[in-house]
Amino acid sequence: MLFMRTPAGKECSYFYGDYYRGREFEECRLIDGGNGPRHWTPDLCNTCPVPGIQAANACPHLVLHPQIVKKFVLFGRRVNISAYCTKSNSDVAEPKVGCGQCHPLPSVFSLPDEEP
Repeated sequence: MLFMRTPAGKECSYFYGDYYRGREFEECRLIDGGNGPRHWTPDLCNTCPVPGIQAANACPHLVLHPQIVKKFVLFGRRVNISAYCTKSNSDVAEPKVGCGQCHPLPSVFSLPDEEP
C-alpha cells in the first residue's frame, strides 16, 4: 500500500497528489471525486479519521465507507467512517480495533484461569 502525505500532514493510502512539473492535482480515492454533497476538498483531511484507522488497524478485510456530513454552518463539513469486515460479514463498531474475529489476541495477553 502506498501512503501519501495529506494536506493535513497525515499519511493516508487513499490520498493522491500529483505535483509533477507544476501540476496541482489532489484527490481522495475513498471519497468520490464528483460534484455535490460527496465532493472532496482538502479541508476534509483535517478532520478525517482514516489515517488514524489505518495506523491502528491494517486488516485487509476491513472495508471503509465514508460519509460527508455537515454539522453546522460555522463548523463546515467532516468525514464520518463506517466499517465492514468481509471475513466475518459484520459491521465493525470500532474500526481502529476491528471486528475481533480476524486477529484474535495471543494467549500471552489473556489472564490465566483462576484456581479456587
